[in-house]
Amino acid sequence: MKPGDFNRLTPYLYEIPASHRPDMRVPARFYADAELLELALEDKSLDQLVNSATLPGIVAYALAMPDIHQGYGFPIGGVVATRMPDGVISPGGVGYDINCGVRLLGTHLSRQDVSPWLDELATQLQRNCPHGVGRGGEIRLNRRQIEEVVRLGARWALERGYAIEEDLEHTEENGCVPGADPTRISARAYERAHDQLGTLGAGNHFIEVDVVDEIFDETAAAPMGLFPGQIVVQIHCGSRGFGHQICTDYVAAFQRVIHRYNIQLPDRELVCAPLNSPEGQDYLAAMKGAANFAFANRQVLTHLARRSFTDVLAGRVEDHSVYQVYDIAHNMAKIEEHEVNGRRMQLCVHRKGATRAFGPGSPVLPEAYRDIGQPVLVPGSMGTASWVLVGTEGSMAQTFGSTCHGAGRVMSRSRAKKEVRGSELRQKLEGRGIRVRAGSLAGLAEEAPQAYKDVDRVIEVVHGAGIARKVARLVPVAVVKG
Repeated sequence: MKPGDFNRLTPYLYEIPASHRPDMRVPARFYADAELLELALEDKSLDQLVNSATLPGIVAYALAMPDIHQGYGFPIGGVVATRMPDGVISPGGVGYDINCGVRLLGTHLSRQDVSPWLDELATQLQRNCPHGVGRGGEIRLNRRQIEEVVRLGARWALERGYAIEEDLEHTEENGCVPGADPTRISARAYERAHDQLGTLGAGNHFIEVDVVDEIFDETAAAPMGLFPGQIVVQIHCGSRGFGHQICTDYVAAFQRVIHRYNIQLPDRELVCAPLNSPEGQDYLAAMKGAANFAFANRQVLTHLARRSFTDVLAGRVEDHSVYQVYDIAHNMAKIEEHEVNGRRMQLCVHRKGATRAFGPGSPVLPEAYRDIGQPVLVPGSMGTASWVLVGTEGSMAQTFGSTCHGAGRVMSRSRAKKEVRGSELRQKLEGRGIRVRAGSLAGLAEEAPQAYKDVDRVIEVVHGAGIARKVARLVPVAVVKG
């Protein structure tokens, strides 16, 4: 991809016209500023965006957020909507970590309240919340029990004392996507899941204690209970090996049958099936099951985080309770209704490394947030700021109710490990007052801040483009990494 291949439509929006390649069915659009544009041109993410514009049934345009980077088939940061019922669904448009997402927890504590015990709190979070590659937790489930999680999602956790009703009210889909079918999931996926509920995993997953650094929108911050200097907690993880296996299984299954549907693709990693085909329906039902597992996983981790606050702060502060602000996915395909060219249409919206960002008035939002728009949670890279945004009318009009999900990588994990020494990074972060609890120094190096784009710049783009609105900026004081 070269600069001459696209047009600038607005200060933050670029378009690659459908005439760029004869197999494109729609244009490809992406959000960026000058610096983020240069970074996007350094890998194949824009070429992947063009490839996704060739999918059967795609409507309007293929989209990418300013945190775009190269992924499997689709770019990470990609949004593609296909019409029901004859459009397609693609596992690559969801990703291997199905319903990877972020949960934000609030407290009634200030930084000053917690500072004397922050080291102890970081250590207790590390002890209570299992993390690392292949690491299992204290919950062991057989297949029948995992099938209950698949059907019930976060409600499974509620029924077993790991949640309160308000947690589910403040979770996307109330913590359970309808239509999951446990029979569409392989035995191998169930085997991998037996001890992974309530575990963090590795890679870019984390639990982070943050301070609310600045409030940009008091009207939106107030219903979320956010205030300057407040201690909050982010949990970033997904469906672990369960979701990864489901994606693996269906990529292979789709590769075997795609010829039946006469679908021609420029990249086999885009493999897909019609939504109304048996294979498409099977994947959709299995993906929903993985999504529900992830909602339950973050819910159990919430219970363990609450336990950590009690272990450390009970008797030391007046109120150590932890409430849920919101929980949102950023690797999902959802059946939604949107307006396209003046017509209301039922669509399958793929969001891969992109976050749902429904605007004010949406009936699917909790009553407390209906007037302000959906909370959007955007974690930065380790040691940098994170953001709370809200969805807007602009996101509904421009992006099928979607916005960015993070900073976006600019450096592969292998390159980061070569260029960054984990011990030096840890020392640097600790020198800035950030308590670091990491499973390995190599894993720490993979997630170094320099491996990512500037999250503040990404946020300026989505705010400036009107596809999300700034509410609060968070800065880390303690990080638990896998």
